[in-house]
Amino acid sequence: QVQLVESGGGLVQAGGSLRLSCAASGRSFSGYTMGWFRQAPGREREFVACITASGLYTYYANSVKGRFTISRDNAKNTVYLQIDSLKPEDTAVYYCAAAPSSSSVSKDYNYWGQGTQVTVSS
Repeated sequence: QVQLVESGGGLVQAGGSLRLSCAASGRSFSGYTMGWFRQAPGREREFVACITASGLYTYYANSVKGRFTISRDNAKNTVYLQIDSLKPEDTAVYYCAAAPSSSSVSKDYNYWGQGTQVTVSS
């Protein structure tokens, strides 16, 4: 089992920045690909970014490339999502998740956090 707890969400003005964190506990964090997904009201959960277990490779949804940066610190069992140039359409609940290999598909992720709300005002 891997337990995931997100933090860092909040209310921010358009153009601002946030850094989300996801702290992991339980089974070996460093063996998992870590991903971020988001879900806006009335919409399906969508892939945002993922990072391989080693941290060497990252993948992003086209809608966030150049504004979002995923990173991880395996010594701290934590994955981060730096969000810059926030837009109102980034408003959503952001979830971190763990998977055995890189994927943009939510069903490939075995473990999920409870989510953290990001609200961007215009």
